[in-house]
Amino acid sequence: MNTSSVLRCLLLPFVLLSLACLTWPAEGADVWPQFRGPDGQGHATAVGVPLHWNERNNIRWKSALPGRGWSSPVVADGNVWLTTALETAAEESQREKRVAGRPLAPQLDVAQSITLRAIQVELASGQVRHNLELFHIDSPQPIHALNSYASPTPVVENGRLYCHFGAFGTACVDTTSGRVVWQNTIPLEHMVGPGSSPVLYRNLLILTCDGADQQYILALDKNTGETVWRTDRPPLRVDLGDYKKSFSTPLIIQVSGQAQMVIPGAQWFIAYNPDSGQEIWRIDHGNGFSIAPRPVFDGQRLFLCTGFMRKHLWAVRPDGKGDVTETHIVWKHTRQMPTMSSPLVLDDRLLIINDQGIASCLDTATGKRLWRDRIAGKYSASPLLAEGRIYLCNHAGRTTVLASDDFRILAENDLDGQIMASPVVLPGGDLLLRTRTHLYRITSP
Repeated sequence: MNTSSVLRCLLLPFVLLSLACLTWPAEGADVWPQFRGPDGQGHATAVGVPLHWNERNNIRWKSALPGRGWSSPVVADGNVWLTTALETAAEESQREKRVAGRPLAPQLDVAQSITLRAIQVELASGQVRHNLELFHIDSPQPIHALNSYASPTPVVENGRLYCHFGAFGTACVDTTSGRVVWQNTIPLEHMVGPGSSPVLYRNLLILTCDGADQQYILALDKNTGETVWRTDRPPLRVDLGDYKKSFSTPLIIQVSGQAQMVIPGAQWFIAYNPDSGQEIWRIDHGNGFSIAPRPVFDGQRLFLCTGFMRKHLWAVRPDGKGDVTETHIVWKHTRQMPTMSSPLVLDDRLLIINDQGIASCLDTATGKRLWRDRIAGKYSASPLLAEGRIYLCNHAGRTTVLASDDFRILAENDLDGQIMASPVVLPGGDLLLRTRTHLYRITSP
C-alpha cells in the first residue's frame, strides 16, 4: 500500500465522523434512522461487518415479508421497520385504460387496489411484531415496472415512525403501540410511482413533491401532520409532464453555520432554508428529470446527479445566494453516471456505480476519473461504506464487496431474490439486506 493509501485509511474515520455531524443529530448507538443511515450518505461506523455470506452461511435470521416494497429498513429501539404494499392485480381491461390522456406505456404497471402497510420486525429474533395497515387505495396511479408502491424509505425517531407513500399517503405511527397518530394525503401525479424519501428536521417532516402536474416542497408538523410551509419549485422550460417529475431525497447540510436543505429536481438544483422553505440558491443543470440519487457532501462540495436526458454528475459549491449557475459549478462528469443509485464519498474520492454496473472513482476536487471497472449486474441500491469496504448490491441478489483503497474485489455474496433496497449496518456490525421477498440479518462467523 502506498503512502497516499495509508493516509486515506488513517484519515477516513475522522472524515466520516465529521460528515455524520453535518446532517443528523445524535440518536444513540442503536439507530439507523433514515435512507442511507445516520448521515444520509451511506457511511457506517460499526466494526465487525460481515465479508462473506450466502443462503447457507452467516445468516442469523431470514424473515419473510408480505407484499412488495423497495423501501430500505430503518432501525431503532431493537426493532426494524419497513413499508410494503399488498397489491390486487388489475384486470386486462384496467391495464388497457388510458393514463393522463395516453395509453398505459409498456414499462408501466397498474393494480386494481393496494394496501400500504408498515412492518415491524424484532431485531433479535426476526419475528414480525406489527403488520399495520396505513392506507387502502382503489384504482391507484400506475407505477414503473422497476418501482413499487412502497419505495420511499420511512424515517424513525423517539418512538415515532413516519411512512411516506407519495400521493398515496403519509402517516405517523407510534412505534410502541402501533397506533396511527396522524395521516395526510398530498395531491400529486407521479406517473411512474413514488420515490423520494421523507426527512426530519427539528419539528418538521419534509416531503419532496416533484410530480408531473405540480412541483413543490412541503413541510409538515411532525406531531400533527398539518402543513407548516409549502414552497413551489422554480418555473420549468419544458411543457410535457413526464419531463417535470423527479424523485430525489433531500440532504440537510451546514454551510457557514446555516442549515441548507439541498433537493435536486427537474432542471434545477436548489438549496432551501429548512425552517422556512425560503430558497437560498439555485443552479440550472439543463433539462434533466426523474432524478433519484440523493446528493452527497464532502464538507466543501456537493455532488449531484442530473437524472435522465443527460446523465451527468456535477460538483458545486454551496456558499452562494440566488442563481449561481455561472459562478458555483466546480466540475462536471458526463459519462456513465447513475440515474438510480446515489454516490458515495470516500475521503477525497467519489465512488459511483451506474444502472448498468459501471463503477467509477472520481477525484472530488477535479472530477478526474481515477478508476473504472464493470461490476456484474444492474444497480438501484445505493453503495455502503463500512470498515474501509464498499458494499454494492445488484438486482440479482449479489453483494460485491470492494476494498476502498484500491477497489479490489474482496467478496461476492449471493442471496435468493432481487435487491433494490439499500443495505443497513447495525451497531454490532451485522448487516440487514432486503430482497424482493425477505429481510436478512447477516452476521460474521
